[in-house]
Amino acid sequence: MSAPLRIALLGTGNVGRALIDLVDARRDAGLALVHVANSRAEWRDPLALPAQVVVDATASDEVAARHADWLARGVHVVTANKLGQGASLARWQAIDDACVTSGAQYGDSATVGAGLPLLRSLRALRRGGDAIASIAGVLSGSMAWLLAHHDGARPFSQLVREARAAGYTEPDPRIDLRGEDVRRKLLILARAAGVPLEADEVRVEALSTPTLDAACTAGDIDAALASLDAPLQARLADLRDGERLHLVARWSREQGASVALETLAVHDPLAAGTGTDNRVAIRCARYATQPLVIQGPGAGAGVTAAALLDDLLAIQVATGTVRAASVSANNASIGWGRLIA
Repeated sequence: MSAPLRIALLGTGNVGRALIDLVDARRDAGLALVHVANSRAEWRDPLALPAQVVVDATASDEVAARHADWLARGVHVVTANKLGQGASLARWQAIDDACVTSGAQYGDSATVGAGLPLLRSLRALRRGGDAIASIAGVLSGSMAWLLAHHDGARPFSQLVREARAAGYTEPDPRIDLRGEDVRRKLLILARAAGVPLEADEVRVEALSTPTLDAACTAGDIDAALASLDAPLQARLADLRDGERLHLVARWSREQGASVALETLAVHDPLAAGTGTDNRVAIRCARYATQPLVIQGPGAGAGVTAAALLDDLLAIQVATGTVRAASVSANNASIGWGRLIA
């Protein structure tokens, strides 16, 4: 029986820990965590172990910058980190080129929609010869949760603190509030649709304030959240019956790309759903008059880790790895720090 698929996991936050639990519960799946790394100590290049797959469960630009190099060296990459394909166009192209050259696979299901069939649907439509005309979506589970709960009963800043504590927002919630997280996801979707957008081609309307932008420490950021309360309360007061606020990402061939806080009527295809749901409407030749709408939970460690696991199992099948007893996460090596080439 072949050895199990050897995995180096980078990132032991909520998502990383959830993935460890999933792998440990699937000991018959033929997945071996041979290296687990966090941000508090020096660590070796995962390829020195050697690992066949690197899982990036970080939000690190430094780690994302290595994706193309690992792929070029024949190592598969599975990622929840949006800074690989959602950063510069050059980095996205390098990742794509490395996959073509080496044959290594890039599992990115967890980067948008926490595993919802968004990227694979876009790619399947393109493989079928269809041209994507537009993409519109509520792409931030954290912002969907915040705006769904913002009814004026509690200050918006209090809701942000609750969402951060629940793990819905990024550790620095300004990434969500500024629309940066959604901008990255829109770039990933548009590029999967065959549109080589540069990062600065996405127009972004931020839900931030100068006071919040100027904050430096975690304590300053927390205190500055209160500067959001008055502007968001004013937007809430302008709503009519049946309307709600949503942070919406849009791309079309005619209008370009944007991220903005919009008022949507209840019958809008993007206005359905609850909690942290993501909702995406895709128009193309096949779905011209009525869009293809994909909806489901778009935030949370559990669903994101499950998407990472799905990509790992897909690589296992594609590489022909025979299932064998996996190595317990408790036996994995622990490290991290700076990348060592």
